[in-house]
Amino acid sequence: QVTLVESGGGLVQAGASLSLSCALSGRTSGRTLSFYLMGWFRQAPGKEREFVAAINQSGGITIYADSVKARFTISRDNAKNTVSLQMNSLKSEDTAAYYCAADQSLRGSPSKTASSYDYWGQGTQVTVSS
Repeated sequence: QVTLVESGGGLVQAGASLSLSCALSGRTSGRTLSFYLMGWFRQAPGKEREFVAAINQSGGITIYADSVKARFTISRDNAKNTVSLQMNSLKSEDTAAYYCAADQSLRGSPSKTASSYDYWGQGTQVTVSS
C-alpha cells in the first residue's frame, strides 16, 4: 500500500508564501517516487476537489490550473521521494485542504483529472487570511 503524507500547511496572510511537501512511503513494490506521475489537488469547504498542479516522472513536464499559474510551482526530488508545491502570492481563495496524489499509469503526461490518480494523501490545510 502506497502512503502519501503531506506537510507544510498552515495559516498565513494574503500575499505570503507557503511550501507544501508530500512524501511517499509504504509498500510500494519496490517502486520509488520516480515511477509515479504526481499531482496536487485542493478542496475548499462546500466545493468539489479541484486540480492544482501536476508533474511527470522526470519533472520535465508540469501543468497548472489557470488560477495558480505563475504563482505556484510544483517540483519533485526523486532521490528523496518527495514532491513539493511552492505557493507564492497567496490569496484568500487559495484556502483549502491540499492533497497530494500519485498516478501509477504509464501515461506520458500528467493528468488534471482526479480519477486518473490511484493514491491520495490525507491532506494538509492551508488557510489564507485577507
